[in-house]
Amino acid sequence: MKTSLRHRLLVSVSLVAAMAATQLTATVARANDRLIELSKSNENWVMPGRTYDAGNYSPMTQINSKNVKQLRVAWSFSDGVLNGHEGAPLVVNGKMFVNGPFPNRTFALNLDDPGKILWENNPKQSASARAVACCDVVNRGLAYWPGDGTTPALVFKNQLDGHLVAMNADTGETVWMIENADIKVGATETQAPYVVKDEVLTGSSGAELGVRGYVTAYDARTGERKWRAYATGSDKDMLIGKDFNIHNPQYGQAGLGLGTWEGDEWKIGGGTNWGWYAFDPGTNLVYFGTGNPAPWNATMRPGDNKWTMTIFGRDVDTGEAKFGYQKTPHDEWDYAGVNVMMLSDQKDSTGKARKLLTHPDRNGIVYTLDRETGDLVSANKIDDTVNWVKHVDMKTGVPVRDPEYATYMDHKGRDICPSAMGYHNQGFDSYDPEKQLFFLGANHICMDWEPFMLPYRAGQFFVGATLAMYPGPKGNRQGLEGLGQIKAYNAITGQMKWEKMERFAVWGGTMTTAGDLVFYGTLDGFLKARDTRTGELLWKFKLPSGVVGYPITYEHKGVQYVAIYYGVGGWPGVGMVFDLEDPSAGLGAVGAFKNLQRYTKQGGGVMVFSLDGHGPYDDPKVGEYDVN
Repeated sequence: MKTSLRHRLLVSVSLVAAMAATQLTATVARANDRLIELSKSNENWVMPGRTYDAGNYSPMTQINSKNVKQLRVAWSFSDGVLNGHEGAPLVVNGKMFVNGPFPNRTFALNLDDPGKILWENNPKQSASARAVACCDVVNRGLAYWPGDGTTPALVFKNQLDGHLVAMNADTGETVWMIENADIKVGATETQAPYVVKDEVLTGSSGAELGVRGYVTAYDARTGERKWRAYATGSDKDMLIGKDFNIHNPQYGQAGLGLGTWEGDEWKIGGGTNWGWYAFDPGTNLVYFGTGNPAPWNATMRPGDNKWTMTIFGRDVDTGEAKFGYQKTPHDEWDYAGVNVMMLSDQKDSTGKARKLLTHPDRNGIVYTLDRETGDLVSANKIDDTVNWVKHVDMKTGVPVRDPEYATYMDHKGRDICPSAMGYHNQGFDSYDPEKQLFFLGANHICMDWEPFMLPYRAGQFFVGATLAMYPGPKGNRQGLEGLGQIKAYNAITGQMKWEKMERFAVWGGTMTTAGDLVFYGTLDGFLKARDTRTGELLWKFKLPSGVVGYPITYEHKGVQYVAIYYGVGGWPGVGMVFDLEDPSAGLGAVGAFKNLQRYTKQGGGVMVFSLDGHGPYDDPKVGEYDVN
């Protein structure tokens, strides 16, 4: 992978600055400590999930189940881009940072007067990136590093063309930029970067084009690479440590990144990670999932295809893998395993206090692991209509499959649940530590699957299956509605406290507050609030376009706000975005979401709500032109 001369110069200049900075800041507190402090304030939302435990939970109660009906629009902002807006904005020290899909413009807004743009970073990138993006040209958000007294605070974003960019948080100026993924082989960047300590982590997208996945840690100050860990290949390339899976040798240990593939197929075997991260300062491990193997046609790649579809726990300083649990060995259905990892401290069913990781997977199983050891604590179906698997063997961790729903050449699999979109996809969900409940925005989509053979060509789609998608058994298959659900899940009992059907997939995720509220957006363009105790729908508002991102909440000058991106798109909106009509187009999404265009159209921006709409423009003089 080549780095352009311009980028090398930027990095070289930054490296010199970094050497000096390292000496000057030896006595300065680590930036990570300040990031943790910032995340504790109700006035900030400094990272995806709000805090390192990725709970998307706020302790604020100003907006609560008793007064949520008083929510009104306080202000809004259009970013001028019409593709899918996944993820959420960041709020730090009185500013909101907004980022959109390709061309990945970034804006800073002053919360005192958001009608005036403080700065805009508008990159010029190759339009060829659009041609190799899998499922719309989305972007899932930003990361923030608070600076160290010498290097200023930075905001990080990924560009679709494979570049990771560091911007000055005060000015928007590009401080450094580096190529992390090569679009010539089909690799793109859609993920939100993630800051831990003084490193910024990012993965890549492109498994649908045979891209070999990896996660990379860069020095936040300079862009210098600290470590890279691949999803397939040798133990050296994958940073598999000597004590890898020492607590669970049944998961597999040495040599399997090569040994579970035929020949050199691991080189084009996918496993990209484009989803979300979580971090535990106590274990010093960062947690994330690797995606689907390539191609989708499983007949073309015999073996378990390790370590695709895996939950990893890696030492954040070295990248060394401490444990890896593969959820769907030899994936046959594109159940990419990159979904959100939510950390909680709870007692298990025996009463033992555990540090847990809960992950609703695309394959329809919600897994809970001990995040210190990787032990599998529970594995339950997100919905009782999941049919490819009968159950998960809790001793081995291996799913016990139903052969009726297998996929293989010269066979058309029918009514497989969930579909390739999963019963859960990229949505960022939430956890209420008081109620010990997870709030899951879910899909309810099944499929027919017919594989075909195809050759690998770098930079071209490498899928090998034709799909038809439609609502699951609880939906309206004739009317193509009932494609989603919202659920409250107890990871210890394995029970759903409540669940509600939705017209379309709850694609973006949920946000929960101590005010007994769970907020989420819908593809047909509503922001909704339900009572976390009962699931009762308490309030909703029709947005200018559908939602594929998740809500956040913050406090500014004593007022609690709820903010959410609008802008339909992503995989479920790909038919609308690219004006497609063939039901099998968009890898089967066009047929499933045919009716979406009857409810919403494209848009792009952020809307912000508060009780009675109180906000920066309560005083109409704010932001007015002053002739003096």
